[in-house]
Amino acid sequence: MRRTRFSLGPTFAVLLLFFSPSSPAQSKPATSTSGAPSGAALSPKTTRNIEITLRDRLQIPPEYVIHIGARTPSTTAGFDTLPVRFDLPGHPEHSQTLDFLISKDNKTLERISHWDIAADPASIVPVGNRPVRGNPNAKVALVNFDDLECPYCAKLHAELFPDTLDHYKGLIKIVYRDMPIQELHPWAMHAAVNANCLADQSGTSYWSYVDYLHTHGGDITGPDRDVKKSDAMLDKVAMQQGEKDKLDTAKLQACVTKQDEAAVRQEMKLSDSLNINQTPTMYINGEMIAGALPKEVLWQAIDRALEAEGVTPPPNPYNQPANAQPAAKGSAR
Repeated sequence: MRRTRFSLGPTFAVLLLFFSPSSPAQSKPATSTSGAPSGAALSPKTTRNIEITLRDRLQIPPEYVIHIGARTPSTTAGFDTLPVRFDLPGHPEHSQTLDFLISKDNKTLERISHWDIAADPASIVPVGNRPVRGNPNAKVALVNFDDLECPYCAKLHAELFPDTLDHYKGLIKIVYRDMPIQELHPWAMHAAVNANCLADQSGTSYWSYVDYLHTHGGDITGPDRDVKKSDAMLDKVAMQQGEKDKLDTAKLQACVTKQDEAAVRQEMKLSDSLNINQTPTMYINGEMIAGALPKEVLWQAIDRALEAEGVTPPPNPYNQPANAQPAAKGSAR
């Protein structure tokens, strides 16, 4: 739990609250158990002071409209609950309501955040029924939200295979979940569907296809960037992979031809529920790492997860913080 306090007078206390208009808050209204009466009604001056304070301290864009709700008793001594709604006119999907605490003397505003720490971190982002690379029984899972046309995803893919997988030798498992960003990458959805068609018959075929696309993305796009040609190339590569691995080619052809996006879109709902806004985004036993990471940073995060599971990681040549480099930004929606 974190408490953030705002003084409504001339002196402000430390600000620790981070506000994102596009990320809905998960706070529940406080309910009274004490039966204590609410504090004084809000005057127009106090209401205006609250709005100015919130705009300043939370850096709320000026186009947002702020609505101060009615105060109600809370379970926190000396404070009432005060709901505040933030609306972006014309975009109801960006509206949200946050519950604050206001002192009964109308001089202090606070925000309390609660986080559930009871769940197993590795369960935050499940592996699901996805092809696994590495040891299926490993205690540490790297779950990566991947776009097969994303150049930053290709960069991370190169860091994972073969070096990272070889370094940890059976201590990790790697899973890719679909997150094609169609606004930026026109053939990413088609590629994801084809990859899943292969995965229906063979995890090995799936990974071979993913390897190819992440190393030949430029060839798939082509010099004229013709999406129809790219899709035809994706189908050709998928069928060649199926023939090489002796899959049921008739079944594979039917799946590739149908281009059913339902499974991919179900995967995308998961990324939406996690408020992921760029690829690649990886969860290492629940620890989120966004962007294409250099090995030294990636391996440090994996080592932390292994140690938390009571597993001694192999010697890490990148054990000096000075070696760490910032992650590449990735492809944002």
